[in-house]
Amino acid sequence: MIARYTNPEMGRIWSDQRRYETWLQVELAAVDAMAAAGIVPVDAARDLRAKATFNVARIEEIEQVTQHDVIAFTTAVAEHVGPAARWLHFGLTSSDVIDTAQALQMRDACDLLLRGLAALMDAVRTRAAEHRRTEMIGRTHGVHAEPMTFGLKLALWHAELARAVTRITRAREGISVGKLSGAVGTYAHLPPSIEEAVCRSLGLEPAPVASQVIQRDRHAELMTVVAITGSSLEKFALEVRGLQKTEIGELEEPFAKGQKGSSAMPHKRNPIGCEQIVGLARLLRGNAHAALENNALWHERDISHSSVERVILPDSFIVLDHMLRRFTKIVAGMVVYPVRMRENLERSRGVVFSGTVLLELARRGVSREDAYEWVQRNAMRAFHERCDFKSLLQADPDVATVLTDADIERAFDLNEQLRHVDDIYTRVFQEVAV
Repeated sequence: MIARYTNPEMGRIWSDQRRYETWLQVELAAVDAMAAAGIVPVDAARDLRAKATFNVARIEEIEQVTQHDVIAFTTAVAEHVGPAARWLHFGLTSSDVIDTAQALQMRDACDLLLRGLAALMDAVRTRAAEHRRTEMIGRTHGVHAEPMTFGLKLALWHAELARAVTRITRAREGISVGKLSGAVGTYAHLPPSIEEAVCRSLGLEPAPVASQVIQRDRHAELMTVVAITGSSLEKFALEVRGLQKTEIGELEEPFAKGQKGSSAMPHKRNPIGCEQIVGLARLLRGNAHAALENNALWHERDISHSSVERVILPDSFIVLDHMLRRFTKIVAGMVVYPVRMRENLERSRGVVFSGTVLLELARRGVSREDAYEWVQRNAMRAFHERCDFKSLLQADPDVATVLTDADIERAFDLNEQLRHVDDIYTRVFQEVAV
């Protein structure tokens, strides 16, 4: 799945080519900083900058012998450089390079996620504007509750996506750190000033303190945020699936010309895109759990996190990027059935206005207990006898002694129920009154 659906931009960030490019970026930044500090000859730094390159196949060939990826990398680069290569990786340990370079990859991947979120938010906002007043029934416990609009459902999605942007932005800041503090974080071979110069040139912050590695609580936060964002998309997709049920029929994800829903049943139009999003959200949660496990390492470092991150980091970013792009297309192309929404709203014969009637009775001096009993008994009759709720209330002697027919009619006014929709839109979309 991952290879098939990978966005080329995101795939490029997590490719072997890009991984080694970032390693080389860190190595050369370190050489330049050391040359400026008089640790490395300026001519050697210039020579390295001019000649340092690599071939992925050659690195892999060397690694078959060394069984060490960073040594294979530096050896392959040295083959292109000559004598100046002795200053490559000078004073560094492998994790100085790997962790600092990985921060660059994660930072760039976060930027793509933020771009994907912005596109999805634009699509949601467009559809929310379209359906601001598209009336439908709200459901709690899967049961008819009170009237709402489809636009309000979309406004809720938009607000949640805005929180995802905040979370990813914060997590991006948390992982945008580098370290060149050596094997146990003591700067035994290079002073902190070199780390500061390198991080500054790469657009990173120096980790204030590190062991051999940048601490994995940072990565765990990011992977958890990715999983939370995936769970939001899962929630939205689950809503589309629920409203697409034949018995409800209020909404459908796009179904393209020539698309087939079932090998056995030609009539099928299945919400496969939303189902895929729901499934992939589970994968992101599993990866987040693995990231939490990675936080606890022995002493100043062991290698148990490394193999896990080689899977969960690229996979999680690639998966969430795909989910964002897929759901953006679903939102932009989903088919809404306002007539069916209105039919379903009216299907429960008016009992969805029971709360308003209850409050009207209480407002006129009826105890809440009596008012509840009067309204509920008529609501139950409407259910069981398939009668019109409003007519039952108008015929009820207890209710009629308090509320006139006109009072009851007002309690069933849908516009009154939805009078604050515009206020909610102003909050969510920062609308400015004209």
